[in-house]
Amino acid sequence: MVVVEYPADMAQYLDKVVGSSDWVEITQEQINKFADATLDHQWIHVDVERAKKEFPGGKTIAHGYLTLALTAGLAQKTYKVEKRTSAVNYGLNKVRFLNQVPVGSRVRGVFRCKAVDPMPNNGHRVTMEVTVEIEGQTKPACVAETMAIMYA
Repeated sequence: MVVVEYPADMAQYLDKVVGSSDWVEITQEQINKFADATLDHQWIHVDVERAKKEFPGGKTIAHGYLTLALTAGLAQKTYKVEKRTSAVNYGLNKVRFLNQVPVGSRVRGVFRCKAVDPMPNNGHRVTMEVTVEIEGQTKPACVAETMAIMYA
């Protein structure tokens, strides 16, 4: 895990990979809970029996937005700003879902620092390019630019 003191210190990683999270398994229970939370019960995500018969690969797949939502937790396991008082999501610049994540797959986030911009109230907007990799696959599940404002 990369540890820096203040949000502004993330600038030392501009255009560099900050780090990679540990691998995390995607379970059917997790997919089902996400479907319940988002009201997205499309069968390719939640109907295990139908997926076995009708879906290429024979497994359900994680929602693209579930994969994207995981990036916040994966980041917390990749880098830490010790003297950060708070942080809020600011938005996304670009998101691409490039590959399906079948249930039982393991994913990890690879984080590259794209920008660190000063903001009011002793904040810094930190932009990360996040690549969500699938173990054993060459094509990533998702590539996104995420932004958070971190306050010191």
